[in-house]
Amino acid sequence: MSGEYSLSDVLERMYENQLALEAALMELTLQAEKQGLSECGDNARGALYAIGENSGHIKQGLAKLKARGL
Repeated sequence: MSGEYSLSDVLERMYENQLALEAALMELTLQAEKQGLSECGDNARGALYAIGENSGHIKQGLAKLKARGL
């Protein structure tokens, strides 16, 4: 399999997309809270928490895949 389409490369790009979506969601959360939409902000922060919790596991899994050359 070509290096640019290896499993670890594809998953790395998905992880980078996740980080970009996390940043975008944070911007929207801040704007919603600024406008007094606290319930919306709370819901978004719950999603951001889940993203943050999973981020470390994903990063470690990617490191293991790369170490195996996958």
